[in-house]
Amino acid sequence: MLDIIRNNKKITQVFLALITLPFAFWGVESYVRNADVGAGVATVGGKKITRQELDSALREQQDRMRAQLGGKVDPALFETPQMRRAVLDSLVTQRLLAEQVQKARLVIGNEQLVEFIGRVPSLQENGKFSKERYEALVAAQGLSKEMFEARLRQDMAMQQMMMPVTEAGITGQASAGRWLATQLEQREIAEARLLPEAYAGQVKLATDAVQKYYEANRKQFELPEQVRAEFLVLSRDTLAAETAVGDAEIKSYYQSHAERYKEGETRRASHILIRAAKDAPEAEVKAAKAKVDELLTQVKKVPGDFAKFAKQNSQDPGSAEKGGDLDWFGRGGMVKEFEEVAFALKEGQISDVVRSDFGFHIIRLTGVRPERVKPFEDVKAEILAEIKREAGAKKYAEAAEAFGNVVYEQADSLKPAAEKWKLEPRQTQWLAKGGKLPPPFDNPKLAAALFSDDGLKNKRNTEAVEVAPSTLVSARVLEHKPAALQPLEVVKGDIEKRLIRDAALNLAMKDGEDKLARLAKGDAVDLKWSPAHSVSRSDAQGLPPDALRAVFKADVAKLPAHAGFASPGNGYALYRISSVKAGEAGKDDPRSRALAQQYAGFVAGEEFSAWMATFKEKYPVEINKTVLESKDR
Repeated sequence: MLDIIRNNKKITQVFLALITLPFAFWGVESYVRNADVGAGVATVGGKKITRQELDSALREQQDRMRAQLGGKVDPALFETPQMRRAVLDSLVTQRLLAEQVQKARLVIGNEQLVEFIGRVPSLQENGKFSKERYEALVAAQGLSKEMFEARLRQDMAMQQMMMPVTEAGITGQASAGRWLATQLEQREIAEARLLPEAYAGQVKLATDAVQKYYEANRKQFELPEQVRAEFLVLSRDTLAAETAVGDAEIKSYYQSHAERYKEGETRRASHILIRAAKDAPEAEVKAAKAKVDELLTQVKKVPGDFAKFAKQNSQDPGSAEKGGDLDWFGRGGMVKEFEEVAFALKEGQISDVVRSDFGFHIIRLTGVRPERVKPFEDVKAEILAEIKREAGAKKYAEAAEAFGNVVYEQADSLKPAAEKWKLEPRQTQWLAKGGKLPPPFDNPKLAAALFSDDGLKNKRNTEAVEVAPSTLVSARVLEHKPAALQPLEVVKGDIEKRLIRDAALNLAMKDGEDKLARLAKGDAVDLKWSPAHSVSRSDAQGLPPDALRAVFKADVAKLPAHAGFASPGNGYALYRISSVKAGEAGKDDPRSRALAQQYAGFVAGEEFSAWMATFKEKYPVEINKTVLESKDR
């Protein structure tokens, strides 16, 4: 929900991303309160940011990314020093802003808070604030309403503090124009690739090359330590699935939450859209208005052919093929101008021309459904799922600590915990230490516990590890294979292939550099060039960033010009630049507008960084790199 604050202003979005604030803008108040607890990873103005705070922020960011990417997040990403430092930087930025908010005595009043919460779309039902949705949101965060609102006030205060800086950035027209011109400059290039495969036949390995490589790189040929394990999963979803719910309970829930199942008046309409953006040039708007006025005259003469006119003329690709049909919608489902007219029409009536940010509309109302309460049978399955979810959450909260105690206290077997919570023990295939492990062992903490000395030698249960929100796992080693070196005879063929490819790659790169030097002198070089195509800094057409830099670094005073790029692992690429077209930034070009916004974002980001630097002078920042990079957490 707090993300809505940061989505209100486009430029604010740009450099919230730049300074990584989206990583962890939750819980600022708790960070300040707990600043002197535990070992510090950083201090801001003499106040600590603890290891616990960093770990909590990492978990929250992981949960957020998991939700956004459908659960496909590699937990190992969050164990890297780079990610830990990025999240820590976001905590430091929050702390600096929090200190300044406090010093400036910025306070978010009750009315301001209530107004903001009341207009959050996800907290509305039928266009009105839903207390049930709000309470569900707060409960999902595991907070009391007071704590949630305190955090929200803090976030809003920070936004208020940043706003003068985020919205005051002014970009000079001359500098912006020069930057845009460089981004839009086009160079027509052809490419010739020198692949290592073409040079493999020239490679002659020494008779002892394979043996020497094997001896010097024995670690590469070790089969890693492996285990087979059994494990138990205690989760909110598992406990929810086991919950029995009768029809009487579902009916009672339906009756006691009747307001939730009210459906406001809905309407169905078709429309014809002639596009004219809000900021479109006056001539474009006039042309669109003339066209829609002409269409309205024709439609009103033959209203029965509305669908036909929509198919032939509407510029809304989503509805034109369906005769302009927009299906059923309630209040809040359409832009304001469209909605006001649609809810004022009578069924079958055709509107006059309506202007919105999308352009000009002609609306025909095709159906009206009055306010109603959804029938019990329509929502029965939804209620059943909700009751089970609530029951699962309650059972999980009651069982989590006890589960951890049982697997720890009866560490020689998972059977007691399995019987107590009616869980089905599962078994793994062979898991290799340090390799890519399947869920739930892709959790670094669980994998480390499984391969620990205690786990391998004594085959004891691991501690209960939270691998996902409301999901605990404990595992136990069944079988163990120590690491072993593969014999030279087994890996000899792979080593030969690698040495030949490495040598061929070096030959390709050397030949590429030689050919580039000859091309620069004007010599004729026999190369197979690809068809020419244009690239620009803003549209690389699939060209790798380093190759693009090489192309635009080349001196084009005399054409054709040439550039080269050593592609790691793939040989050498040569580029022939045959023409250069200066970049032109047109006001009405969508690409130019997007790049102008990007440039404004860069400038705003620099101003914001400079502003934050002044806070670092007031509240000195120290990073404990040893603790930050330590894996022993």
